[in-house]
Amino acid sequence: MSSLHAAMGMEDDAQAAESAVDKSSTKEEALKAAILATELYMKMIKLSHSDDEKARLRGKCKQLLSRAEEIKQAKEWPPAASKEVLLKAPVSGRETSKREDIILLEGSKLHGFIFPPWTSDPDDSVFDEVSDGTSLYTDPMDLKLSDAQTEIFAGWGRPHESLGQSPIAGSPVQSDEALMDSAAEIDLVQDITTDCSVVASLCAGTARALKGHGQLLTSIIYPFDKSKGQPRISKNGKYIFRLHFNGCYRKVTIDDRLPASNTSRCLHVIDRNNPRLLWPPLLEKAYLKVRGGYDFPGSNSGTDLWVLTGWIPEQIFLQSDDLQQEMLWNRILKSFGYGDVMLTLGTGRLAYKEEKELGLAGEHDYAILDMKEAGTQRLLLVKNPWCDGMIWKGKVLVPEPESEERTWTQDMREALSPNRFATTPGTFWMTLEDIVQHFESLYLNWNPGLFTYRQDHHFSWTIPAMKNHGSFIHNPQYALKSSKTGTVWILLSRHFATSEHDIAQNISTSSSGTSSALGFISLYVFSSTSGQRVYLSDDALHRGAYVDSPQTLARLEVSDSTTYTVVCAQQGLPLPKYSFTLAFFSRCPLAVTTASSGLPHFTNHTGSWTSRTAGGNASAATYPLNPQFSILVPAPTPVTLILETSDPELAVHVKIVYSNGERATSITSKDILVSSGDYRRGCALASLPLADKGKYTIVCSTFEAGQTGTFTLRVGSSIPCEVRPILAETAGRLSTQLPMLIFQDGVDRMLAPLTVQRLTRLRIVARSGRIPHHPASRSRPLLKVSLENGQGPNKLILDASGNDGFSDAPMGIRSADLDVSPSMCMQGGLWIVVERLGGRNGMDEVDLEVLSDGAVRVGLWGVGHG
Repeated sequence: MSSLHAAMGMEDDAQAAESAVDKSSTKEEALKAAILATELYMKMIKLSHSDDEKARLRGKCKQLLSRAEEIKQAKEWPPAASKEVLLKAPVSGRETSKREDIILLEGSKLHGFIFPPWTSDPDDSVFDEVSDGTSLYTDPMDLKLSDAQTEIFAGWGRPHESLGQSPIAGSPVQSDEALMDSAAEIDLVQDITTDCSVVASLCAGTARALKGHGQLLTSIIYPFDKSKGQPRISKNGKYIFRLHFNGCYRKVTIDDRLPASNTSRCLHVIDRNNPRLLWPPLLEKAYLKVRGGYDFPGSNSGTDLWVLTGWIPEQIFLQSDDLQQEMLWNRILKSFGYGDVMLTLGTGRLAYKEEKELGLAGEHDYAILDMKEAGTQRLLLVKNPWCDGMIWKGKVLVPEPESEERTWTQDMREALSPNRFATTPGTFWMTLEDIVQHFESLYLNWNPGLFTYRQDHHFSWTIPAMKNHGSFIHNPQYALKSSKTGTVWILLSRHFATSEHDIAQNISTSSSGTSSALGFISLYVFSSTSGQRVYLSDDALHRGAYVDSPQTLARLEVSDSTTYTVVCAQQGLPLPKYSFTLAFFSRCPLAVTTASSGLPHFTNHTGSWTSRTAGGNASAATYPLNPQFSILVPAPTPVTLILETSDPELAVHVKIVYSNGERATSITSKDILVSSGDYRRGCALASLPLADKGKYTIVCSTFEAGQTGTFTLRVGSSIPCEVRPILAETAGRLSTQLPMLIFQDGVDRMLAPLTVQRLTRLRIVARSGRIPHHPASRSRPLLKVSLENGQGPNKLILDASGNDGFSDAPMGIRSADLDVSPSMCMQGGLWIVVERLGGRNGMDEVDLEVLSDGAVRVGLWGVGHG
């Protein structure tokens, strides 16, 4: 490794240690981090060859040494000021539009309740007793219970009733303080309520207490006692929570009644070590009120923690082929130690036999309470939030006398045995390798305080009827420009809707079935677009996985010299309209605007491929039957064509050809101005940087002839262009099919007489056929068709196809439109002449058709002699 690379890696470690100083939970940890950072900067001085760089590094060392002295002299840790800093996070610095304000107000309505945006902390008087001293606040509507919960439901009880009579609570509550203060380490568990993701989230949040974020959950509860740093009891039974959902922090108000049970089962979260602790079940109730009730159909803990804490959610798919375990571990280990990330896990579907053998529950969320490196082992302490949940039966177990020697190495015993979670029921150590093998997802929730800037954009999206996953025509798109090269995180968050809860309740009882029914979202980022709109999913810099979560995250390293296009994508969203928030997190200012198309003039044109117009690709004889449009370009302009179908599986293509705005009936490579390339499913794009003034023809085709479907053609340009559908070749004309013409061996010219009764406009179409199993029919003959007046030396050739040249075009050959009269039939006669290029042996079939605006008669074919 070069000294430059070594120094860069060392500076990353030094900055991480420096960042850890203020996040340390003890003076000893803070001092150790400051000394480590100083030592690393000193080593970098030795590696540096630049005087300026050495001066910068010496300055860093001087600052850190001074900081170390301050830590030594500090009477408490963290300092009072630092406790508040730890909880701060950047807020969106942009002013919202009126439309965005409406979206945020509309997002306040959920499940019959109103959750207004948070504007300020509530005054303490809100929680005072009413004047008569008897009435307590009660929610206007009780939260829903599931059928299983209703069977054991014993009514709603106030804290002194419900917690005092809880089967595991023991004697009645003696004081209000006991309801909000934990005398022992918090150990939260769930019972019959199907909210494992919520309880796992609460477990992960309370585990942050040793990592500098002890008030992460409790600080969002009001009334709050700032002197004690904990919630206090409300005198009138009203509690207000500051939760983050539907685009902003919102006020969630509940009463303090909890669902009581008439059995030993519990209908709300409870702390095994502090069974009378009130704030966890109140926080659970507030969250479940947002999500529809105690009949919660399921979520994931990444989403739950995003709502509870506002920490940025990220989902890692552990079964992905792209997963690199070493990089993942290194990325999260230090951040977890600094308290900047909360970790939870989710299993996929597991058969009953697998659950029993592994000691893991299927479609279930777990919390990660700790991480350790013991020798070469990478271990995580996992908690099952079920009160009587099974535990992992693999090779790493909770250390017990009879199993410790068999399963634990000396390094592991030294690293893990003193751990305070080691003997907690429902917790167990697992190796990273076992977690990757047996869990489906790892959910990371990152401290937004890692970033300096935040910018939120709120928008509504009407889901298009044409659901082509590769088409981004109708997708919301934004242009992103960073003032400096660096890290940018982009979070797309779908707002909760009451209708989604109803869908989830009606579709399935399993969490995977529920999430699939609610659709998928993704983020794409493009770097070569100059911030303009993109129309297809090709060539993306970042192609996010489609997730069934309401949030998805894109992590980018951006350049200050590039303007990026960010595209929001979806698959299978069931509702007709949604609201979203796109949040940008960065360490330097960003410029984010709605992406422009670059072409101000777009027109839409609908059409269809029917049994008569589905002509297939250019190798088919029926290709000219495809829908076609003329485009009049009044002055040079870029032109973009976007063809989108109603059937996402239909392979389609679009091209512009030189045909003077008339129907293209024969196309060669030199006739093509621009095309969409290979046929692709659902949509196609053809883009021409500059089209000269003139009239052209657009052809829309499917790959196979006979494939039917509807489509929309979007034509974009910098100036208005006139686009009109071109009538079918047979439109308004009579079609006269002639008897099959067969060239015998040695014959290369055939003719037939044609007569009309009045002035008639007509054209002749010839298409080569095949004689089955005949050797000479393996390739198409080169043909020419003409209309001649008279025969012999005085004949007049009225028109010949292909400018009097021979062609084997698969779509056939044609004469021009000609006007013929009865008098021409009298003067030498009118003759349809078909020729094949000489030197070809064997027989050839030719189908002929006369398209005319009046009746015509054609006689028998005969051999012509030129």
